[in-house]
Amino acid sequence: MPAVPLMDILKKAFDEHYGVAAFNVVNDLTMEAVLAAAQVSRAPVIVQTSVKTVRSIGSGVLFSMWEEMSKAVDVPVSLHLDHCPDRAVITECLQKGWNSVLFDGSQLSVVENLRQTTEVVHEARRYGAHVEGEIEAITGVEDGVGSDEDAAQQSLEVVLNFVRCSGIDVFAPAIGNAHGVYRSEPALDMQRVSDVVSATSIPIALHGGTGMAEAQFRGLIERGCAKINISTALKINFMQSSLAHLEKARFEGKWDPPSFFRDVRSSVMEMAAHHIQLFGSAGKA
Repeated sequence: MPAVPLMDILKKAFDEHYGVAAFNVVNDLTMEAVLAAAQVSRAPVIVQTSVKTVRSIGSGVLFSMWEEMSKAVDVPVSLHLDHCPDRAVITECLQKGWNSVLFDGSQLSVVENLRQTTEVVHEARRYGAHVEGEIEAITGVEDGVGSDEDAAQQSLEVVLNFVRCSGIDVFAPAIGNAHGVYRSEPALDMQRVSDVVSATSIPIALHGGTGMAEAQFRGLIERGCAKINISTALKINFMQSSLAHLEKARFEGKWDPPSFFRDVRSSVMEMAAHHIQLFGSAGKA
């Protein structure tokens, strides 16, 4: 089926208290594997692309891959541009057909972030697209975007004003979450999610999902986290499954690319299906 708007997927998840996995893909194989996992799981899914992936593959080629692959599944799917501080790339992706974008103005002043996010919302509406926003930087660097310095929280009053005045559709708060691999189980400010949702009724996007405990996922989903980003887990799985196959190929002296692609696809697909099940979206299509 054709891709659907982001909020067609997230509104149902938000209302029914399940999470939709948003996987950051890195190439055609991972994109197809994530879509196949959603198809088998009968689940909605969000395919995300980083700015780095857009630039390395090219927006035209990337969107053509997406168009062809998304037509092959009959579950709700949506294409999202993750963490993008570059307005030119946002415009490029919206023009190509991305369903939603995250304008990352977290390194700007609150006033400038709000001004530019509001502009992005108006721009996205011209294409029938949705916007995720953030006012607080999520700790960690992801595909060259971000900082390893601990993220500072804004006051709840400032956050609520940003959400209401910008017109964003989804909000990504800093609640002690981080991109990358956690050294220990993170201490999360779940009440902050409840406070934002109670005041605005806006779906929350959870960043830094790789490595969180199952109970943490469930608690956050129940409080309003409808979109859960999984990036690091996909990259690790993709690289480790590739390495495992290549080491076996070297040992056996058998170098067969189709079997390599098949094994890596199977591993990524299994990882994606696991998260879909964990977030409660299996069977929700």
